[in-house]
Amino acid sequence: MGKWKRQTLKLKENHGWRAKPGYKIFVADRGAVRFDIPQEWIMDPGKDSIKFHDRTPPDDDCLLQVSVLHLSPRIDWSGIPLAQLLEGAIKGDERGVVSRQDIIHKKRSDMELVWTETTFIDPTEQREARSRICLARGSNIQPPITMDFWPEHAEQFVPVWDEVLRSLVLGEYIEDPTRRTLQ
Repeated sequence: MGKWKRQTLKLKENHGWRAKPGYKIFVADRGAVRFDIPQEWIMDPGKDSIKFHDRTPPDDDCLLQVSVLHLSPRIDWSGIPLAQLLEGAIKGDERGVVSRQDIIHKKRSDMELVWTETTFIDPTEQREARSRICLARGSNIQPPITMDFWPEHAEQFVPVWDEVLRSLVLGEYIEDPTRRTLQ
């Protein structure tokens, strides 16, 4: 992962990107990854990922993270099923997964994604927590997206997860969105 540089840009009036009311558009690497995130959430660029918190830590109840992974265009990645990669990621979770739901697989015209929800015991709080993990692949981009939350907040945060996945766009690069109207 390279260095992160936060930049907020004012888009042209007819830019074409629209977020659901109450959400804002997050764009990483000039359009390698784009999705909608709740307007009031706090962005925290880290060394290996970009983190979003529902409130300022340590008072937050939800953490959503994304990394931007660029795949080599010289390799045909279709031979490596995303579900298999997701299984490996879950097995490598050092928090000790207690239970896991079935993997959900979605294929869109521009990408494929798989995701599941796991339950683990939070090492700090010593209580049950939930984690959702998604692997998406399209346009030679494969971002892992995770979201951790407390079970009692599922009603509040599951719709956020749904909106992130619904609005996820990969590989739609824009050199300078302040100068170009999108289609």
